[in-house]
Amino acid sequence: MRRGYKILLLSSLYLAQGLPYGFFTQALPVLLREAGLSLKAISATSLLFLPWALKFLWAPFIDQRGTRKQWLLLLQSSAVVGALILAGLDLSRGYLLVLAGAFAFNLIAASQDIATDGLAVRILDTRERGLANGIQVGAYRGGMILGGGLLLWIFAKSDWQTMFLCMAGLLALTILPVLVLREPPRARSPDDDVDQLVVGWLERLRVPGMAAFIGLICFYKFGDSMVAALIGPFMRDSGLTKETIALMKGTVGSVSSLLGAAAGGWFAFRMGRRTALLVCGLLQTASLLFYVVAAFGIGGVAVFWLGSVAEHLLGGMATVALFTLMMDASDPEHAGTDYTLLSCATVVAMGLANFTGASIADAVGYAPTFVIGTVLSGLGCLVLVRSIDARKGPQRLQSAWTATRPPAAGVQLA
Repeated sequence: MRRGYKILLLSSLYLAQGLPYGFFTQALPVLLREAGLSLKAISATSLLFLPWALKFLWAPFIDQRGTRKQWLLLLQSSAVVGALILAGLDLSRGYLLVLAGAFAFNLIAASQDIATDGLAVRILDTRERGLANGIQVGAYRGGMILGGGLLLWIFAKSDWQTMFLCMAGLLALTILPVLVLREPPRARSPDDDVDQLVVGWLERLRVPGMAAFIGLICFYKFGDSMVAALIGPFMRDSGLTKETIALMKGTVGSVSSLLGAAAGGWFAFRMGRRTALLVCGLLQTASLLFYVVAAFGIGGVAVFWLGSVAEHLLGGMATVALFTLMMDASDPEHAGTDYTLLSCATVVAMGLANFTGASIADAVGYAPTFVIGTVLSGLGCLVLVRSIDARKGPQRLQSAWTATRPPAAGVQLA
């Protein structure tokens, strides 16, 4: 399978996930508010994203039944049909139906992610995974920009029906690369054991080193997530206008994230796992220092601009490095289940970090919280690298960790 086709295929699949996610997280709340719904009613949309946290429950079924091409065609086509159905709804009269449609979209996208991640692990060689994860983060972010920006603009210039017809058309285009997909043959027959299809994720959790690896990647994300969750409220409490915050975190932040994903993919592709994970992780930690400085009242608005660019750029690089490592830890024969289990664990860790950061900030303020989060972010990076050096984590991780580490360019820890 040619590398160019792999890039096109994965780009289209991850963009297809980000497109509805961007719409339902960024554009839908605006439209619901315009339709006269209360803030309390709009807040219920946060429950629509439960499939992303719970997808590990049905990951073994998708992973072990049928082919990934069959699943992708089914799920992508379902998304197109869903967009066409939503095009026929009246937003002012169909609030519950719209929410049901949004939940269905998230269920489809989360399930498609299981098949896509499993396929990516199987078709990519060790060196290509860094590049591919840059594509994953960048394409997903690009889909969010299209969903949250372009579709909202189309709605402003036309109507609800036209907007969803455009979404259906964009999603239909992402099906085309899947039509010519030729999957590598499985090394063994799919598991027909009912227990394995229902609770197979428990067996994967028992793989030697897997539980320890989950703890390490959660620690890696915890400190950064503590700070990231508070940045929006911190900007508002510091006197920045909503328009300025939207420009910083929306437009400039999204562009910086795309650049970070591209840079992270190139870095992991050229420099190897250990160097990418260590350097990008520490750079992400360094980006948080801008908010520490701002929390102490130093630098004014300029520090917020620098912090926003650095956070999204360097955070995008660190995310790519982590996702690449997660692919390395996934068994190709259980790739969808393994990678889904790891990604769901990080979602839970980020939620706990958000709550922890908010609780500390309520008690002692932003500045101490940002200092704590920055320290934990740096420690999380160093502990993860040292632990894998010590051969902790799944055994299959070691081949990628050592094979892709350049002998002269690797960054050493004291």
